[in-house]
Amino acid sequence: MSTLLYRPDWEEARDRLTRWWHGEDLGRAMLQIATPREVVVEPIEQMPVPPGVICPNYTARDIDFRVNLARRQAADICYFGEAVPRALPGDLGPNTLALFLGCDGVEMPGTVWFRPCITDTDSFALRYDPDNFYWQVCKRLHEESLKFSSGKWLHQFPDLIEGLDTLAALRGSQQLLVDLLDRPEWVHTCLQQITQLYFRYYDVLYDLIRDEIGGSVFWCWAPGRLGKLQCDISCSISPAMFRDFMMPVLQEMTERTSYSLYHLDGPAATVHLEALLSLPRLGMVQWIPGAGVEPAWHSRYWPMYHDIIEAGKRVMIFLDDVKQLSELKREFAEKSQSFIISVYVHTPAEAQRCIKMMEL
Repeated sequence: MSTLLYRPDWEEARDRLTRWWHGEDLGRAMLQIATPREVVVEPIEQMPVPPGVICPNYTARDIDFRVNLARRQAADICYFGEAVPRALPGDLGPNTLALFLGCDGVEMPGTVWFRPCITDTDSFALRYDPDNFYWQVCKRLHEESLKFSSGKWLHQFPDLIEGLDTLAALRGSQQLLVDLLDRPEWVHTCLQQITQLYFRYYDVLYDLIRDEIGGSVFWCWAPGRLGKLQCDISCSISPAMFRDFMMPVLQEMTERTSYSLYHLDGPAATVHLEALLSLPRLGMVQWIPGAGVEPAWHSRYWPMYHDIIEAGKRVMIFLDDVKQLSELKREFAEKSQSFIISVYVHTPAEAQRCIKMMEL
């Protein structure tokens, strides 16, 4: 595949990303720039929302509707810089792995959550269930959408999630925090099992959705097995607990994938950054400040970005305005090639100006 219908210059963008992941300095940050598509390349008729579906972007179970939605998501965007045409038909919500392992999804207007399923730690068994309803839906969504996506766009990994966050979904966050104190060995055992189960599902999905050179997508494209890692419950535990319970999970997961990024979410999670930067194979930190504080481009976070880059990692952030690109470029100058930056602009001309500005 030398091109994609939704991105005719994808081969060139993919080559730049490959070289960037492998450490080559390309003279500027990697830019994932999206604009509304001005010229329709493939007309796709919008299907009506099926009866009873509350959250079409989350756990909607109607296969045809979800595939149609994914197709329109990919087709409505024009991609510039290193943005990859992609859609995520099989993403049933954050922590999809917990659904595969026994949780039930609960839909409400504008949101979704997963009902904990571990009430008895002695009798509940974590296991791979090939017939799990959500797993079957997820696979079928990818299989059906692949019939439409070939040569046009790529599939993004579902938000599987791993480790303590998955166990928190299965057990309940408050109860898990008690378990960390009262049942530490049980927690360690569960985390080991969750990691093994994660890759049972990951490997099947990777074989389904990887591109022809083995590349995969989660928020960005990498030229191999890409893992998005996180531990949002880390905001509620000490650095010592994080090192004890979560670092072995992250160590193994970075060793079993070729490329990795860590989703660092919220100011309280930054106390664990030193530990994260000690992971030899962690490739990138994606910073999300959370609600009620300055956005990711703000200068208050620049010292943290310098620390991440000095540790040999890359930084991924989302901007809400193109003017912030020039501010980041001034501050980081020769370090700007360590960033991958996502931004939405209004016109293709504006996208091209962003690229030129970062190249100067």
